Amino acid sequence: MLNVADRLESVGFSNIRKIYEKANQLSAKGHQIYNLILGEPDYSTPQIITESGTSSIYKGETHYTSNYGLTELREAIAQKLQIENNINASASEILITTGATEAVFASIVGILNPGDEALIPVPTWPHYEACCNLAGATPIGVPISFNNGTFSLNPYEIEKRITQHTRLLILNTPGNPTGMMLDNDTVIEISKIAIKHNLIVISDEIYEKLIYDNADHVSIASLPGMHERTITINGFSKAYAMTGWRVGYLHAPENLLNGLVRLHQYNVTCLPVFTQRAATTAILEAQEDVESMRKEFNRRRDLMVSILNRSKFLDIKSPNGAFYLFINIKATGKKSDQLVLDLLEETGVAMVPGTAFGDAGEGYVRISYAAKDEILINSANKIVNYLDTALTNEGNKQESLQ
Repeated sequence: MLNVADRLESVGFSNIRKIYEKANQLSAKGHQIYNLILGEPDYSTPQIITESGTSSIYKGETHYTSNYGLTELREAIAQKLQIENNINASASEILITTGATEAVFASIVGILNPGDEALIPVPTWPHYEACCNLAGATPIGVPISFNNGTFSLNPYEIEKRITQHTRLLILNTPGNPTGMMLDNDTVIEISKIAIKHNLIVISDEIYEKLIYDNADHVSIASLPGMHERTITINGFSKAYAMTGWRVGYLHAPENLLNGLVRLHQYNVTCLPVFTQRAATTAILEAQEDVESMRKEFNRRRDLMVSILNRSKFLDIKSPNGAFYLFINIKATGKKSDQLVLDLLEETGVAMVPGTAFGDAGEGYVRISYAAKDEILINSANKIVNYLDTALTNEGNKQESLQ
């Protein structure tokens, strides 16, 4: 029998997609499903962006571009990084990628050698670990702590896991699935550790425009000594509702970028011109649309937290970023996989088990509040009612048996 490469045995299929497929199966059988699974805005791409992309097609811009991407888009991104992120960026340090996903893949596989180690705060998006495995490297989890309903990362937990094989540190702020943001003091301490141990840092900032409560986003590449060792990743999917356009980018010092573009060249070649035109318009002309969506996500976050907090079985506070709630369910006494399945089958509410984000996610579930009010309100009430009825009844049964 013919087989694929052994390296593919190190990566499995996403557990997020597994529960998504289960929800689709139930939906096909006629069940009402309330989908809170995928990390995708429920908005259509703003009209000004869509018109820019379609206009490009009608103009006949259907040919190759530079491997690096359109000059106009790279210049706009460099200006954005300078003004909004305080990163001393130039267009020659920008690579346009097929979404932030390809930027992450190219950066991790392009940096790590077999036998290297990469530090990753966990729980987190599983893509990072999978890319490390494909590179033949070892992902090392750094636990994110949960205290008083708030997620945080202690720089000491990073440093104590550094070995002679550690080459890379991967950060995601605001984070998926926790919504955690790294504050200024934490980012400064992490930067000192990276410099001390000569680490390269990948900073995935895809959710940076979806921030609440006047929290400050800090790009680690803006700090002294970090420009030359940081790859900053971002894209247009989340903030601009452009998931299907597949436009992302990375910023890196030229000595690193010149290597990473080779992976991009042989894998993707370049993005379509029309998607890059649309992205250029997004970054230059669609900030009002972004702010409108951000305010709406903020309102939805508060709505969901207010309802879910009625349950004594849930421990949750409002995250500062992204559009997820990572909910502590340990008081239910159930494993996250089982609780998610129970809720899906009994209430039709589809969410993601914390274990989809690694072993550190056990005891949590993730829901996305990128959905309309009707779905959110019905889902939250169904979750609360199910937990407070079913679990209370289970507790009463156990007491009667004692």
